[in-house]
Amino acid sequence: MPTKKLNKTKEIIDRIFKDSETVYGLKEFENIDLEDVLKITEEEKNRFYIKDFKSGGKKFVYDETKQSGKPEEIIRQLWLYKLNKFYKYPFDRIDIEKSIHFGSKEFARADIVVYKNDKTTPYIVIEVKKPNFEKGIDQLKSYLNAEGCEIGVWSNGSIKTILYRNYPNNFEDTLSEIPPADKTIDDFLSEKRTLSDLDPKTNLKEIIQIAEELILAGAGVDVFTEVFKLIYAKLFDEIEAQKREEKEILFRKYKDPSKTYSSINTLFHLAIKKWPGTFFEQDNIRLSPEHLAIVIGEMEKAKLFGSDLMVIDEAFEYLIPEVAKGKKGQYFTPRHVINMTVKMLNPKSDEYIIDPACGSGGFLIACMNWVKENYLKSEYEKQEYAKEYLYGIDFADETAKVSRALMLIAGDGRSHLFKLNSLDPREWQGEDPDKLHARSELLTRLEKFKDYTQEQENKNTFKNFTFDVLLTNPPFAGEIKDPGLLRQYEFGRKKGKLVNKMERHILFIERDLEFLRPGGRMAIVLPQGVLNNTNMEYVRNYLLDKARILGVIGLHGNTFKPHTGTKTSVLFLQKWDENEEIPKDYPIFMAVSKKGGKDNSGNYVYKKDEKSGYVHDTKGRKVLDHDLDEIAEAFIKFAKNQKFNF
Repeated sequence: MPTKKLNKTKEIIDRIFKDSETVYGLKEFENIDLEDVLKITEEEKNRFYIKDFKSGGKKFVYDETKQSGKPEEIIRQLWLYKLNKFYKYPFDRIDIEKSIHFGSKEFARADIVVYKNDKTTPYIVIEVKKPNFEKGIDQLKSYLNAEGCEIGVWSNGSIKTILYRNYPNNFEDTLSEIPPADKTIDDFLSEKRTLSDLDPKTNLKEIIQIAEELILAGAGVDVFTEVFKLIYAKLFDEIEAQKREEKEILFRKYKDPSKTYSSINTLFHLAIKKWPGTFFEQDNIRLSPEHLAIVIGEMEKAKLFGSDLMVIDEAFEYLIPEVAKGKKGQYFTPRHVINMTVKMLNPKSDEYIIDPACGSGGFLIACMNWVKENYLKSEYEKQEYAKEYLYGIDFADETAKVSRALMLIAGDGRSHLFKLNSLDPREWQGEDPDKLHARSELLTRLEKFKDYTQEQENKNTFKNFTFDVLLTNPPFAGEIKDPGLLRQYEFGRKKGKLVNKMERHILFIERDLEFLRPGGRMAIVLPQGVLNNTNMEYVRNYLLDKARILGVIGLHGNTFKPHTGTKTSVLFLQKWDENEEIPKDYPIFMAVSKKGGKDNSGNYVYKKDEKSGYVHDTKGRKVLDHDLDEIAEAFIKFAKNQKFNF
């Protein structure tokens, strides 16, 4: 009696790919109905097989008893299906497990080889077995050399890199996509590209990592600066493409590397003119035409506008040099932490918002999205909102550039984002055009309340501002030892005497309260010791004197990993009104996060359903496994009971 064939395709795939640490994924095949295409059956007890598209036979993929499987076989079969159905290559031009020879000796076996029309000349080789990118690319290059193939594809199902061997022994080129069967490589490179060809789900961080591995690391340029120039050019091109016939994009790879360079460099210069203040007009892209062609081959397929900003954040976090991150205690705040703070402070459409240590601009972007979704109706209101109400300051060149770019991606063409040292208003003086512009913009916030008593003094000292809402994650690392700066702060003195030094984040607490109007509210990320340690009692007393403590949220220890394991909390305050009677006692909202959305290595952790499959939101994105949304909802109930005025 024949063995019962049980179709458990989805369940088996979920089991094989359930481990978040697996090097294989299925992102490449999102448009394929896996359950319909892949027929996984139980051919032997507890042993499952998949139909091989090439031979029609069966390939082992999963042992239920051992709970072990072969994800690479599923990836290979999906590539076979995609080559045939999407790229239109007939199976008689496709081979699997083909022997690769150097001379008379077998070297290895290639996963998939696609032949030219003569069915004998190798054209494309696809490798899915090697999970390590560097080793996989090296092996792919050796296959191309041995077989004389023009195209090599390395894929683990999540990441795809296409090498283009445009003449013997040269691998210094890439393609954004595999040419279909009815087009040559020249045809493909000569085709127009439009906005509809771009993919908003493309992982920019992975693209940058691949480009860095292929060429950037050895190109003799500053990787951050050069990639940022390309991002600026691409942003400009995507905006302008909306106005072009057929929405054609010009940020793409051309057959001639010199034309690629000329086109991209022109876009970069046009972007500088549209958004001045980030690059100099005389700046050029410093990558050689040949090197640029390789990078563009990877980058051209991405769509930045409309992308998931969390993915863009990760790319910039990877790009920012260490000197601008960990060594200064400056870390990108995870977006789910940012969203919690914004939801709890509930900024309104007529409230002025600032982040004095804005980094990549995450808090400002989240505020912009919150206000647009909850308080604004017309498109005109949405376009004008950020231009009027959002302000950001950061002292680092790299992060100031990132914040501008992210605001552009989020849809705001012009923002109040300034490169200044928030802690030291002395540095705001001078006739530098950028500082003059920053002072002019920031001084408007001094004039919001005409009866504000220290207005004229403020214009000289830049001390007290009138922002409604402040959200920030100031850098933790470093001590301030400059006496001229310390004497500007109450925290710069103890018992009437100037201190020798003070932690940077302590000064930020005082400075942040100066940015707020009376009655203004703020959220600030701080080391937990500020709220717990006995030697920090003077800080807590200062806070109680200056503001009402609305709430304290203890974040999970993994929140800022892999950069730091420092335990942090988010402190929520509302500055006392000028004539407000300070109560002796009042309730404070307290909560501790038990699920931080990251594992011990700092990798994001996503929610899974009862069958170990990932949970997705309405936009198809995996949902982070954290409890900060629930904490925010609990705070909102608390705030309503306490009749907070926001």
